[in-house]
Amino acid sequence: MSGVKYILTEEGKISFEDTGGNGVPVICVPGMGDLRSVYRFVTGDLKRRGYRIITMDLRGMGDSTVRWRDYSESSIALDIVLLINQLGLKSVILMGNSISAGAAVIVSAQHPGLISKVVLVSPFVRNVPISRLKLLLFRLVLARPWGASVWTSYQSSRLYPSMKPPDMEAYSLSLRTMLKQRGRMKAFQKMASTKHDKAEESLEHMNVPAMMVMGSKDPDFPDPKKELDWLAARTGAKSIMIEGAGHYPQAEYPEKFIAYLTDFIGEESVS
Repeated sequence: MSGVKYILTEEGKISFEDTGGNGVPVICVPGMGDLRSVYRFVTGDLKRRGYRIITMDLRGMGDSTVRWRDYSESSIALDIVLLINQLGLKSVILMGNSISAGAAVIVSAQHPGLISKVVLVSPFVRNVPISRLKLLLFRLVLARPWGASVWTSYQSSRLYPSMKPPDMEAYSLSLRTMLKQRGRMKAFQKMASTKHDKAEESLEHMNVPAMMVMGSKDPDFPDPKKELDWLAARTGAKSIMIEGAGHYPQAEYPEKFIAYLTDFIGEESVS
């Protein structure tokens, strides 16, 4: 059942892939400016363990429709719920990276019956303080017409600080090609301007088992350990710090990531 499929909405289409089968469903959602294939080193292992893996693109990214009225984490949460309902799933394990971790928190808080466990990877679930200089540099990175090339260069050089995936060059090329399509960078810019108030507000209502994974060298956070400790104290979730990893530990250190992940969700595997 591999191959791109779509959630149909009134505004457009959200692309996803689904391995199918009768295993426990695991929905994996990427961060902004990225592709569903950021989970490419995780999906095969989980499938072999008996899980049904569903990887989903964000609004404006991947094979999804480009133009939407809203690109916020709340809108991503709506798309996740729509996917669950359209596939007729009763209970899923939900994994979100960066902004989609905020969306996962919202879904878990608002629809606890749909989510059995939640995994938050490098989670943006509050408005992290950022210097004016760094904010200006980030806006320059996303500026057109050079935005796609600068972003993919920044991502590969800074957000994978220690162990680049063996296919990093090919992955960056596919991401850059996608972002150069008309309207993609504008969608990225709009998503990057979203606030995280709804996710932070939802943290106290997230009553499902949760695990958070962060990299010790994630440059998107002023102090990754401090952020992880704050989240653990706020939620009581299991917290994992992967030494040396950046913003995408699932692709930078997949073996370590899978070990922590399967320890957390392993008992739910179905043959």
